[in-house]
Amino acid sequence: MWDYSETVKDHFYNPRNAGALDDANATGDVGSISCGDALRLTLKVDPETEIIQDAGFQTFGCGSAIASSSALTEMVKGKTLDEALAISNQDIADFLEGLPPEKMHCSVMGREALQAAVANYRGEEWADDHEEGALICKCFAVDAVMIEDTIRANSLKTVEQVTHYTKAGGSCSSCHEGIEEILTKVLAETGEAFDPETPITIDPAEVKPAVKKGKLTTVQRILKIEQVIAEIRPQIQADRGDIELVDVEDKKVYVKLTGACSGCQMATATLGGVQQRIIEELGEFIQVLPAELQAA
Repeated sequence: MWDYSETVKDHFYNPRNAGALDDANATGDVGSISCGDALRLTLKVDPETEIIQDAGFQTFGCGSAIASSSALTEMVKGKTLDEALAISNQDIADFLEGLPPEKMHCSVMGREALQAAVANYRGEEWADDHEEGALICKCFAVDAVMIEDTIRANSLKTVEQVTHYTKAGGSCSSCHEGIEEILTKVLAETGEAFDPETPITIDPAEVKPAVKKGKLTTVQRILKIEQVIAEIRPQIQADRGDIELVDVEDKKVYVKLTGACSGCQMATATLGGVQQRIIEELGEFIQVLPAELQAA
């Protein structure tokens, strides 16, 4: 499993500003539950000074997504909109004392939500809709523009790094050729040549790589998922809630939250935590979704 800083753990287990603001006058939505991560950022902005007085978030995703969203809301308070827009995804990661490379896409999502919220406040159009032919990764709905911008902002050199920062290419890998073409184009802007054999230099003292798992049978996968849920249930029950496994459909795990967890504003955080634990146990990407979203 990944090794997280104490700050990441703190913002995951004790998220700041969770929930939507009732008096928000700016809202930014990015991602989608169907793609595994979604974030709604709400801001209360002083109309005279454009200073962000308060911020709130609702996140569906893993522990890193929740921690990144929590950190972002703390970082923007007291800043003007222009000052907030200067915050980069690396700034979010630094605030959390680092994120594993595989989780940098969570900080990128926070930066995009902030841009969307500011555009919403100013009455500007901020759209992540994909132009014809611009969609590179169909699995996670990542377009060429986002990949190009992320490569430039973070000086990325390899397909693996692009996957870590955007999730593009992290599922079926059929878009790797398209990512390589974008890397070739962007690196050429600074006179660099894309080398598919370029290794990624990671300090092992800072990052613990994910544990590689062997291929599991369907029964083994379900048993491991049930085991993780059984281990988590006592924590949820301690808060007067409960969780039960409803169904497993390929990469989608449907669960039902009951008791105090039903309708709780932190339900998405709970599901994100469950998803993170299952991913680490299986060694593969899966989505944990509310049973209500299961197709009839």
